[in-house]
Amino acid sequence: MQSPTNRNSKFIATSAMFVCLALIFSYVEVLIPFSVGIPGVKLGLANLVIIIALYEMNFRYAFAINAIRIVITGLLFGGLFGVMYSAAGGLLSIVTMWALKKTGLFSMIGVSMAGGFSHNLGQLIVAALLVSNLKMFVYFPVLVFSGIASGILIGVVSYIIDGKLPKYLFR
Repeated sequence: MQSPTNRNSKFIATSAMFVCLALIFSYVEVLIPFSVGIPGVKLGLANLVIIIALYEMNFRYAFAINAIRIVITGLLFGGLFGVMYSAAGGLLSIVTMWALKKTGLFSMIGVSMAGGFSHNLGQLIVAALLVSNLKMFVYFPVLVFSGIASGILIGVVSYIIDGKLPKYLFR
C-alpha cells in the first residue's frame, strides 16, 4: 500500500504529464486544417485528457489540469480573448461534467457530450457580454449541435482510451 505522500507525488507527476499531453493535443488541433466555416467550432482534442483525468483521478486534479492547459494554450495560440473564451467554456464544462459524473446516471460519453454543450454555452455567454449584444445567441443552435457532436466523438474516444490505460498510473 502506498503512503499518501507517494500517492500525491504520483498524481502530481501524472497531472504534469496530462497537462503536456493536453497542450500537444491543442497544438495538433491548431495544425489540423479542420474548418466548417463557423468560428469557434473545434474538435476539442484536449478534452480527451480532461475527461480521463476526471474519471481516473478526481475533480481537483482534472480542474487544475484543465485550468493550466487553458491558460498556456490561450497565451500560445489565442491571446487574451482566447484565454477568456476558453476559460469560460472550459470551467463551465468541467463543473458540468463533474456534476453529471457524480450522479452516476451518465456514461463517459454522456458526460462528455454535456461538457461539449456547456463549453460552447460558456463561450457564447462571454462573447455576448463582451460585445454587449444578446443577438449573439442566434448562433446558439449551431454551437449546440457542434458541441454535442464533438462531445460524443471525444467521449467515445475517451472511453476506448480509458479502457486501455494501465490503472496503476492512478492508484
